[in-house]
Amino acid sequence: MLVTSLTSHIAAVSLLASLVAARPAPLTPRANSFDFAANKVRGVNLGGWLLLEPWITPSLFQQWENGGGAVDEYTLSQALGKDETYRRLSEHWNTWITQDDFNQIARAGLNHVRIPVGYWAVAPLDGEPFVQGQLDYLDKAIGWARAAGIKVMVELHGAPGSQNGFDNSGRYGSIDWLKGNTVSQTLDAIRGLTERYASQTDVVTSIGLLNEPAGFALDVNAIKQYWQSGRDVVSRVNSDVAVVIHDSFQDVLSWNGFMGSGSGPNPVILDTHQYQVFSPDQVALSPTTHVERACSFGRDKLRSVDKWTVVGEWSGAQTDCAKWLNGLGKGARYDGTFPNSFRVGDCAGKYQGTVDGLSSADKENIGRYIEAQLDAYEQGAGWIWWTWKTESAPEWDMQDLIAGGLFPQPLTNRRYPNQCGF
Repeated sequence: MLVTSLTSHIAAVSLLASLVAARPAPLTPRANSFDFAANKVRGVNLGGWLLLEPWITPSLFQQWENGGGAVDEYTLSQALGKDETYRRLSEHWNTWITQDDFNQIARAGLNHVRIPVGYWAVAPLDGEPFVQGQLDYLDKAIGWARAAGIKVMVELHGAPGSQNGFDNSGRYGSIDWLKGNTVSQTLDAIRGLTERYASQTDVVTSIGLLNEPAGFALDVNAIKQYWQSGRDVVSRVNSDVAVVIHDSFQDVLSWNGFMGSGSGPNPVILDTHQYQVFSPDQVALSPTTHVERACSFGRDKLRSVDKWTVVGEWSGAQTDCAKWLNGLGKGARYDGTFPNSFRVGDCAGKYQGTVDGLSSADKENIGRYIEAQLDAYEQGAGWIWWTWKTESAPEWDMQDLIAGGLFPQPLTNRRYPNQCGF
């Protein structure tokens, strides 16, 4: 065991030395270049790249399809061990997103990408199975974005203890953020991201302080205190880059008066995520009602928020059919295979597939819904679609939806005009 330990230690040191040697040159400060007051954010998330989500890349989790414990990046890393995890993730990081993706995104008329990353990429904690190396690819992404003329929102997507218990936080299960030292550890991650990227304001327009903290389970006042502390951390490094706070699953209007204009040096953006598929009642809505609800949100909410508000996640999905969308091994509410749900319809073509393989009715419903949301969300500061690509989830895959003619090109083109009456 001692010999094995020593050998592993020497190999790890050698690997670390090679990574340091290959590290890109330090990034240099640039001038600010995006005016949120004059321009709408039109963007896409690079989900499932530097932080895994099983439903986006099910092939990475396929060996645990019938059980075995891996349901998120934490347990995948735990199951494989650091060496094998690093090998597999390095291959994934190197191939899932490249300069070509940024070029395609620019050609589609988009001006932003939002890039999720977990705390462990920036400020890893002793004893955890996560591996590092993501920031080298985030560095590359800044360069690819600059070359393509795209702006970047850097988003802390996972916090120590998990801020929501979702697999997209890196660790599915209990919500233990705000306990112990987790807030100071999260601020360490924000400090690391800020020191590395906030000065790149020709490309990096904002730092997202934390994705989707569970205001339905956590103390919202404690979350607000974290938002203020996070902005303080960012402002000590750079007062030009915007900071993004999430609505924490609260009504967007409830954030009026909080961290408004003049409350601090950095501009503040409110992020809200708009999905209509994560309850049995939502997936039972008619296509027309999905459209009406999106339009209503733009009309009744976004027009009345007192700060720049970006719909930082949304999709064309009117079902939760995509394989493992609700968690590895879990079914869908739409077809009644998820616990405590009832059957609404069939997931054929939407569980796994392509846009070309969707029914003509699904194509029309998705196309109408996308166009209505585009109109609705530009009543605020703009929108960022979730997500650029998936392995097999056609309701969510922007790249495939553009190729299939369901996502407007140009972005202002409308096959179904004036649905919201704006």
